[in-house]
Amino acid sequence: MKERDKFILMVIVFLIAFYIPLGHHRVQSAILEAFYLLQDYAQKHVLTCLVPAFFIAGAIAVFVSQASVLKYFGAGANKILSYSVASVSGSVLAVCSCTVLPIFAGIYTRGAGIGPATAFLYSGPAINVLAIILTARVLGLELGIARAVGAVVFAVVIGLLMHFIFLKEEKEKEAAALHLPPPEEDKRALWQYTLYFLAMVLILIFAAWGKPAQPVGFFSAVYEIHWYLAGFFLLLLLVMLKLWFNKEEIMTWVDSTWGFTKQIFPLLLGGVLAAGFFMGRPGLDTGIIPARYISAWVGGNSLEANLLASIVGAFMYFATLTEVPILQGLLGNGMGQGPALALLLAGPALSLPSMIVIRSVMGTKKTLVYILLVIVMSTLAGMFFGALKG
Repeated sequence: MKERDKFILMVIVFLIAFYIPLGHHRVQSAILEAFYLLQDYAQKHVLTCLVPAFFIAGAIAVFVSQASVLKYFGAGANKILSYSVASVSGSVLAVCSCTVLPIFAGIYTRGAGIGPATAFLYSGPAINVLAIILTARVLGLELGIARAVGAVVFAVVIGLLMHFIFLKEEKEKEAAALHLPPPEEDKRALWQYTLYFLAMVLILIFAAWGKPAQPVGFFSAVYEIHWYLAGFFLLLLLVMLKLWFNKEEIMTWVDSTWGFTKQIFPLLLGGVLAAGFFMGRPGLDTGIIPARYISAWVGGNSLEANLLASIVGAFMYFATLTEVPILQGLLGNGMGQGPALALLLAGPALSLPSMIVIRSVMGTKKTLVYILLVIVMSTLAGMFFGALKG
Protein backbone atom coordinates (compact mmCIF):
# COMPACT_ATOMS: atom_id res chain seq x y z
CA MET A 1 0.00 0.00 0.00
CA LYS A 2 1.32 3.45 -0.95
CA GLU A 3 2.00 6.03 1.75
CA ARG A 4 -0.73 8.26 0.32
CA ASP A 5 -3.26 5.43 0.56
CA LYS A 6 -2.24 4.73 4.15
CA PHE A 7 -2.77 8.41 5.01
CA ILE A 8 -6.20 8.50 3.35
CA LEU A 9 -7.22 5.31 5.16
CA MET A 10 -6.15 6.76 8.52
CA VAL A 11 -8.11 9.97 7.83
CA ILE A 12 -11.24 7.99 6.91
CA VAL A 13 -11.01 5.86 10.07
CA PHE A 14 -10.47 8.98 12.17
CA LEU A 15 -13.48 10.78 10.67
CA ILE A 16 -15.70 7.74 11.17
CA ALA A 17 -14.57 7.39 14.80
CA PHE A 18 -15.06 11.13 15.37
CA TYR A 19 -18.51 11.55 13.84
CA ILE A 20 -20.29 8.19 14.06
CA PRO A 21 -23.44 8.64 16.22
CA LEU A 22 -22.92 5.73 18.58
CA GLY A 23 -25.89 6.74 20.70
CA HIS A 24 -28.36 6.06 17.88
CA HIS A 25 -30.04 2.67 18.22
CA ARG A 26 -29.76 1.96 14.47
CA VAL A 27 -26.00 2.48 14.55
CA GLN A 28 -25.64 0.31 17.64
CA SER A 29 -27.72 -2.40 15.98
CA ALA A 30 -25.66 -2.21 12.76
CA ILE A 31 -22.35 -2.51 14.65
CA LEU A 32 -23.61 -5.52 16.58
CA GLU A 33 -25.01 -7.00 13.37
CA ALA A 34 -21.61 -6.74 11.71
CA PHE A 35 -20.13 -9.04 14.36
CA TYR A 36 -23.14 -11.37 14.27
CA LEU A 37 -22.64 -11.81 10.52
CA LEU A 38 -18.91 -12.34 11.05
CA GLN A 39 -19.65 -15.02 13.64
CA ASP A 40 -22.20 -16.66 11.34
CA TYR A 41 -19.65 -16.64 8.52
CA ALA A 42 -16.95 -18.11 10.76
CA GLN A 43 -19.23 -20.87 12.04
CA LYS A 44 -20.77 -21.90 8.72
CA HIS A 45 -18.15 -21.23 6.06
CA VAL A 46 -14.56 -20.95 7.24
CA LEU A 47 -13.87 -24.57 8.21
CA THR A 48 -16.17 -26.31 5.74
CA CYS A 49 -15.75 -24.04 2.71
CA LEU A 50 -12.74 -21.75 2.89
CA VAL A 51 -10.18 -24.14 4.35
CA PRO A 52 -10.70 -26.80 1.62
CA ALA A 53 -10.73 -24.04 -1.00
CA PHE A 54 -7.40 -22.65 0.25
CA PHE A 55 -5.82 -26.10 0.03
CA ILE A 56 -7.14 -26.56 -3.50
CA ALA A 57 -5.71 -23.16 -4.48
CA GLY A 58 -2.37 -24.06 -2.92
CA ALA A 59 -2.33 -27.38 -4.79
CA ILE A 60 -3.07 -25.64 -8.10
CA ALA A 61 -0.18 -23.25 -7.53
CA VAL A 62 2.27 -26.04 -6.68
CA PHE A 63 1.25 -29.11 -8.65
CA VAL A 64 -0.56 -27.79 -11.74
CA SER A 65 2.03 -26.78 -14.31
CA GLN A 66 1.75 -23.35 -15.82
CA ALA A 67 1.82 -24.99 -19.23
CA SER A 68 -1.34 -26.96 -18.39
CA VAL A 69 -3.19 -23.88 -17.19
CA LEU A 70 -2.18 -21.98 -20.31
CA LYS A 71 -3.24 -24.88 -22.52
CA TYR A 72 -6.80 -24.98 -21.20
CA PHE A 73 -7.41 -21.53 -19.69
CA GLY A 74 -4.71 -19.26 -21.08
CA ALA A 75 -5.29 -16.25 -23.31
CA GLY A 76 -4.53 -18.35 -26.39
CA ALA A 77 -6.47 -21.47 -25.34
CA ASN A 78 -9.34 -22.92 -27.35
CA LYS A 79 -12.24 -20.60 -26.50
CA ILE A 80 -14.98 -23.23 -26.81
CA LEU A 81 -13.19 -25.61 -24.45
CA SER A 82 -12.06 -23.04 -21.87
CA TYR A 83 -15.38 -21.18 -21.62
CA SER A 84 -17.42 -24.38 -21.63
CA VAL A 85 -15.49 -25.75 -18.66
CA ALA A 86 -15.44 -22.43 -16.80
CA SER A 87 -19.11 -21.61 -17.33
CA VAL A 88 -20.51 -24.85 -15.89
CA SER A 89 -18.06 -25.26 -13.01
CA GLY A 90 -20.69 -24.05 -10.55
CA SER A 91 -22.78 -27.15 -11.18
CA VAL A 92 -19.94 -29.07 -9.47
CA LEU A 93 -18.74 -26.51 -6.93
CA ALA A 94 -21.78 -25.48 -4.89
CA VAL A 95 -19.99 -22.59 -3.19
CA CYS A 96 -20.65 -18.96 -2.31
CA SER A 97 -18.96 -15.91 -3.82
CA CYS A 98 -16.25 -15.90 -1.14
CA THR A 99 -15.38 -19.59 -1.22
CA VAL A 100 -14.63 -19.57 -4.96
CA LEU A 101 -12.03 -16.81 -4.52
CA PRO A 102 -9.00 -18.89 -3.45
CA ILE A 103 -9.54 -21.27 -6.40
CA PHE A 104 -9.94 -18.33 -8.78
CA ALA A 105 -6.76 -16.77 -7.41
CA GLY A 106 -4.94 -20.08 -7.92
CA ILE A 107 -5.79 -20.47 -11.62
CA TYR A 108 -5.38 -16.75 -12.37
CA THR A 109 -1.93 -16.48 -10.82
CA ARG A 110 -0.86 -19.59 -12.76
CA GLY A 111 -1.53 -17.79 -16.03
CA ALA A 112 -5.22 -18.30 -16.85
CA GLY A 113 -6.62 -15.71 -19.25
CA ILE A 114 -8.83 -13.01 -17.78
CA GLY A 115 -11.81 -14.31 -19.79
CA PRO A 116 -11.90 -17.95 -18.62
CA ALA A 117 -10.84 -16.89 -15.10
CA THR A 118 -13.73 -14.44 -14.69
CA ALA A 119 -16.15 -16.88 -16.32
CA PHE A 120 -15.16 -19.35 -13.60
CA LEU A 121 -15.33 -16.62 -10.95
CA TYR A 122 -18.93 -15.80 -11.89
CA SER A 123 -20.16 -19.34 -12.51
CA GLY A 124 -18.72 -20.86 -9.32
CA PRO A 125 -21.37 -19.44 -6.97
CA ALA A 126 -24.01 -18.55 -9.60
CA ILE A 127 -24.65 -21.99 -11.14
CA ASN A 128 -25.55 -23.86 -7.98
CA VAL A 129 -27.84 -26.78 -8.90
CA LEU A 130 -29.52 -26.97 -5.49
CA ALA A 131 -30.09 -23.20 -5.37
CA ILE A 132 -31.64 -23.24 -8.84
CA ILE A 133 -33.95 -26.14 -7.90
CA LEU A 134 -35.04 -24.34 -4.72
CA THR A 135 -35.60 -21.15 -6.71
CA ALA A 136 -37.92 -23.03 -9.07
CA ARG A 137 -39.79 -24.75 -6.22
CA VAL A 138 -40.14 -21.75 -3.90
CA LEU A 139 -40.19 -18.74 -6.24
CA GLY A 140 -41.70 -20.31 -9.35
CA LEU A 141 -40.59 -22.45 -12.29
CA GLU A 142 -40.17 -19.49 -14.65
CA LEU A 143 -37.84 -17.64 -12.28
CA GLY A 144 -35.84 -20.82 -11.70
CA ILE A 145 -35.38 -21.43 -15.43
CA ALA A 146 -34.50 -17.77 -16.03
CA ARG A 147 -31.89 -17.94 -13.27
CA ALA A 148 -30.30 -21.11 -14.67
CA VAL A 149 -30.16 -19.87 -18.26
CA GLY A 150 -29.05 -16.39 -17.24
CA ALA A 151 -26.21 -17.67 -15.05
CA VAL A 152 -24.67 -19.84 -17.80
CA VAL A 153 -25.04 -17.11 -20.43
CA PHE A 154 -23.65 -14.46 -18.07
CA ALA A 155 -20.55 -16.54 -17.29
CA VAL A 156 -19.67 -16.88 -20.98
CA VAL A 157 -20.58 -13.32 -22.00
CA ILE A 158 -18.83 -11.67 -19.05
CA GLY A 159 -15.73 -13.78 -19.68
CA LEU A 160 -15.67 -12.89 -23.38
CA LEU A 161 -16.23 -9.19 -22.69
CA MET A 162 -13.42 -9.15 -20.12
CA HIS A 163 -11.17 -10.84 -22.69
CA PHE A 164 -11.90 -8.27 -25.40
CA ILE A 165 -11.82 -5.25 -23.08
CA PHE A 166 -8.34 -6.25 -21.91
CA LEU A 167 -7.30 -7.76 -25.24
CA LYS A 168 -3.98 -5.89 -25.37
CA GLU A 169 -2.87 -7.30 -22.01
CA GLU A 170 -4.11 -10.74 -23.00
CA LYS A 171 -2.04 -10.69 -26.18
CA GLU A 172 1.03 -9.68 -24.18
CA LYS A 173 0.37 -12.54 -21.73
CA GLU A 174 -0.05 -14.95 -24.65
CA ALA A 175 3.21 -13.78 -26.21
CA ALA A 176 5.06 -14.14 -22.90
CA ALA A 177 3.74 -17.69 -22.56
CA LEU A 178 5.52 -18.68 -25.77
CA HIS A 179 8.89 -18.06 -24.09
CA LEU A 180 8.23 -20.16 -21.00
CA PRO A 181 10.60 -23.10 -20.49
CA PRO A 182 9.10 -26.56 -21.08
CA PRO A 183 7.67 -28.22 -17.95
CA GLU A 184 9.88 -30.63 -16.06
CA GLU A 185 9.12 -34.32 -16.33
CA ASP A 186 6.78 -35.40 -13.54
CA LYS A 187 7.12 -38.67 -11.66
CA ARG A 188 3.34 -38.89 -11.13
CA ALA A 189 0.80 -39.85 -13.77
CA LEU A 190 -2.18 -37.74 -14.81
CA TRP A 191 -4.64 -40.16 -13.17
CA GLN A 192 -2.89 -39.69 -9.82
CA TYR A 193 -3.25 -35.92 -9.98
CA THR A 194 -6.85 -36.34 -11.10
CA LEU A 195 -7.70 -38.42 -8.04
CA TYR A 196 -5.76 -36.04 -5.79
CA PHE A 197 -7.68 -32.96 -6.93
CA LEU A 198 -10.99 -34.83 -7.16
CA ALA A 199 -10.66 -35.89 -3.51
CA MET A 200 -10.15 -32.27 -2.42
CA VAL A 201 -13.05 -31.02 -4.54
CA LEU A 202 -15.35 -33.69 -3.11
CA ILE A 203 -14.25 -32.82 0.44
CA LEU A 204 -15.23 -29.21 -0.30
CA ILE A 205 -18.57 -30.21 -1.85
CA PHE A 206 -19.68 -32.59 0.89
CA ALA A 207 -18.30 -30.61 3.85
CA ALA A 208 -20.19 -27.53 2.62
CA TRP A 209 -23.37 -29.43 1.72
CA GLY A 210 -26.19 -27.38 3.24
CA LYS A 211 -29.48 -28.63 4.58
CA PRO A 212 -32.22 -28.00 2.00
CA ALA A 213 -34.89 -25.56 3.11
CA GLN A 214 -37.45 -28.04 1.78
CA PRO A 215 -37.07 -31.81 1.26
CA VAL A 216 -35.89 -32.33 -2.31
CA GLY A 217 -35.09 -36.03 -2.43
CA PHE A 218 -31.49 -36.61 -3.47
CA PHE A 219 -30.13 -33.44 -1.82
CA SER A 220 -31.77 -34.28 1.51
CA ALA A 221 -30.44 -37.84 1.36
CA VAL A 222 -26.90 -36.62 0.73
CA TYR A 223 -27.18 -34.12 3.57
CA GLU A 224 -27.89 -36.97 6.01
CA ILE A 225 -24.52 -38.59 5.23
CA HIS A 226 -22.46 -35.63 4.02
CA TRP A 227 -20.00 -35.73 6.94
CA TYR A 228 -19.33 -39.42 6.37
CA LEU A 229 -18.67 -38.72 2.69
CA ALA A 230 -16.38 -35.79 3.49
CA GLY A 231 -14.52 -37.92 6.04
CA PHE A 232 -14.09 -40.77 3.56
CA PHE A 233 -12.53 -38.51 0.93
CA LEU A 234 -10.34 -36.85 3.56
CA LEU A 235 -9.02 -40.29 4.54
CA LEU A 236 -8.48 -41.10 0.86
CA LEU A 237 -6.55 -37.83 0.44
CA LEU A 238 -4.30 -38.65 3.40
CA VAL A 239 -3.54 -42.08 1.92
CA MET A 240 -2.62 -40.51 -1.42
CA LEU A 241 -0.36 -37.97 0.28
CA LYS A 242 1.41 -40.78 2.14
CA LEU A 243 1.92 -42.93 -0.96
CA TRP A 244 2.53 -40.42 -3.76
CA PHE A 245 4.07 -37.26 -2.24
CA ASN A 246 7.23 -36.67 -0.25
CA LYS A 247 7.56 -34.44 2.80
CA GLU A 248 9.15 -31.55 0.90
CA GLU A 249 6.31 -31.44 -1.63
CA ILE A 250 3.70 -31.50 1.12
CA MET A 251 5.44 -28.65 2.96
CA THR A 252 5.59 -26.63 -0.27
CA TRP A 253 1.84 -27.22 -0.73
CA VAL A 254 1.14 -26.08 2.84
CA ASP A 255 3.31 -22.97 2.36
CA SER A 256 1.41 -22.11 -0.83
CA THR A 257 -1.91 -22.61 0.94
CA TRP A 258 -0.76 -20.31 3.74
CA GLY A 259 0.22 -17.69 1.17
CA PHE A 260 -3.29 -17.60 -0.27
CA THR A 261 -4.76 -17.57 3.23
CA LYS A 262 -2.69 -14.52 4.25
CA GLN A 263 -3.68 -12.69 1.08
CA ILE A 264 -7.41 -13.43 1.09
CA PHE A 265 -8.67 -14.28 4.59
CA PRO A 266 -8.13 -10.90 6.36
CA LEU A 267 -9.79 -9.05 3.47
CA LEU A 268 -12.75 -11.41 3.59
CA LEU A 269 -13.26 -10.87 7.30
CA GLY A 270 -13.16 -7.10 6.87
CA GLY A 271 -15.59 -7.30 3.99
CA VAL A 272 -18.03 -9.45 5.96
CA LEU A 273 -17.96 -6.92 8.81
CA ALA A 274 -18.74 -4.10 6.37
CA ALA A 275 -21.54 -6.06 4.71
CA GLY A 276 -23.10 -6.83 8.08
CA PHE A 277 -22.94 -3.18 9.12
CA PHE A 278 -24.60 -1.86 5.96
CA MET A 279 -27.07 -4.65 5.13
CA GLY A 280 -27.34 -6.81 8.24
CA ARG A 281 -27.79 -10.56 8.22
CA PRO A 282 -30.01 -11.99 5.47
CA GLY A 283 -33.67 -11.72 6.39
CA LEU A 284 -33.14 -9.35 9.33
CA ASP A 285 -33.78 -5.60 9.29
CA THR A 286 -30.79 -4.72 11.47
CA GLY A 287 -28.26 -3.10 9.12
CA ILE A 288 -27.70 0.63 8.84
CA ILE A 289 -29.85 0.65 5.65
CA PRO A 290 -33.49 -0.15 6.61
CA ALA A 291 -34.96 -3.08 4.68
CA ARG A 292 -38.24 -1.24 4.09
CA TYR A 293 -36.46 1.22 1.82
CA ILE A 294 -35.11 -1.57 -0.32
CA SER A 295 -38.52 -3.27 -0.57
CA ALA A 296 -40.18 0.01 -1.55
CA TRP A 297 -37.62 0.84 -4.22
CA VAL A 298 -37.65 -2.48 -6.08
CA GLY A 299 -41.34 -2.74 -6.95
CA GLY A 300 -42.44 -2.77 -10.58
CA ASN A 301 -40.06 -3.22 -13.49
CA SER A 302 -38.46 0.18 -13.99
CA LEU A 303 -34.81 0.72 -14.85
CA GLU A 304 -34.28 2.18 -11.39
CA ALA A 305 -35.84 -0.82 -9.62
CA ASN A 306 -33.78 -3.36 -11.57
CA LEU A 307 -30.59 -1.34 -11.20
CA LEU A 308 -31.08 -0.97 -7.44
CA ALA A 309 -31.78 -4.70 -7.08
CA SER A 310 -28.58 -5.49 -9.00
CA ILE A 311 -26.49 -3.09 -6.91
CA VAL A 312 -27.93 -4.30 -3.59
CA GLY A 313 -27.44 -7.91 -4.68
CA ALA A 314 -23.86 -7.21 -5.78
CA PHE A 315 -22.83 -5.64 -2.46
CA MET A 316 -24.84 -7.79 -0.04
CA TYR A 317 -23.30 -11.00 1.25
CA PHE A 318 -25.41 -14.11 0.56
CA ALA A 319 -24.47 -17.44 2.09
CA THR A 320 -25.31 -20.33 -0.22
CA LEU A 321 -29.11 -20.78 -0.58
CA THR A 322 -30.04 -17.84 1.67
CA GLU A 323 -31.03 -15.71 -1.32
CA VAL A 324 -34.16 -17.85 -1.90
CA PRO A 325 -35.99 -17.19 1.42
CA ILE A 326 -34.86 -13.54 1.33
CA LEU A 327 -36.40 -13.06 -2.11
CA GLN A 328 -39.51 -14.92 -1.03
CA GLY A 329 -40.02 -12.26 1.64
CA LEU A 330 -39.22 -9.38 -0.72
CA LEU A 331 -41.62 -10.70 -3.38
CA GLY A 332 -44.30 -10.93 -0.72
CA ASN A 333 -43.68 -7.26 0.11
CA GLY A 334 -44.18 -6.11 -3.48
CA MET A 335 -40.86 -6.71 -5.22
CA GLY A 336 -41.20 -7.09 -9.00
CA GLN A 337 -40.29 -10.27 -10.87
CA GLY A 338 -37.66 -8.42 -12.94
CA PRO A 339 -35.76 -6.99 -9.97
CA ALA A 340 -36.00 -10.42 -8.30
CA LEU A 341 -34.14 -12.02 -11.21
CA ALA A 342 -31.65 -9.12 -11.27
CA LEU A 343 -30.84 -9.75 -7.61
CA LEU A 344 -30.56 -13.51 -8.20
CA LEU A 345 -28.05 -13.01 -11.01
CA ALA A 346 -25.94 -10.37 -9.25
CA GLY A 347 -26.23 -11.47 -5.61
CA PRO A 348 -24.71 -14.95 -5.29
CA ALA A 349 -21.88 -14.13 -7.73
CA LEU A 350 -20.70 -10.96 -5.97
CA SER A 351 -20.48 -9.48 -2.49
CA LEU A 352 -18.60 -6.66 -0.83
CA PRO A 353 -16.10 -9.12 0.74
CA SER A 354 -15.47 -10.80 -2.63
CA MET A 355 -14.96 -7.43 -4.36
CA ILE A 356 -12.21 -6.53 -1.91
CA VAL A 357 -10.41 -9.80 -2.52
CA ILE A 358 -10.87 -9.74 -6.31
CA ARG A 359 -9.20 -6.33 -6.38
CA SER A 360 -6.17 -7.75 -4.56
CA VAL A 361 -5.89 -10.54 -7.17
CA MET A 362 -6.43 -8.76 -10.50
CA GLY A 363 -6.24 -5.05 -9.71
CA THR A 364 -8.66 -2.14 -9.39
CA LYS A 365 -9.37 -1.56 -13.09
CA LYS A 366 -10.28 -5.16 -13.95
CA THR A 367 -12.32 -5.52 -10.76
CA LEU A 368 -14.38 -2.40 -11.49
CA VAL A 369 -15.06 -3.55 -15.05
CA TYR A 370 -16.10 -7.00 -13.80
CA ILE A 371 -18.46 -5.52 -11.18
CA LEU A 372 -20.00 -3.13 -13.72
CA LEU A 373 -20.55 -5.95 -16.21
CA VAL A 374 -22.35 -8.06 -13.59
CA ILE A 375 -24.54 -5.14 -12.48
CA VAL A 376 -25.39 -3.90 -15.99
CA MET A 377 -26.16 -7.36 -17.37
CA SER A 378 -28.25 -8.26 -14.32
CA THR A 379 -30.21 -5.04 -14.73
CA LEU A 380 -30.90 -5.67 -18.41
CA ALA A 381 -31.84 -9.30 -17.79
CA GLY A 382 -34.22 -8.22 -15.02
CA MET A 383 -35.92 -5.65 -17.24
CA PHE A 384 -36.30 -8.18 -20.07
CA PHE A 385 -37.72 -10.86 -17.77
CA GLY A 386 -40.03 -8.36 -16.07
CA ALA A 387 -41.35 -7.22 -19.47
CA LEU A 388 -42.08 -10.85 -20.44
CA LYS A 389 -43.91 -11.43 -17.15
CA GLY A 390 -45.80 -8.16 -17.47
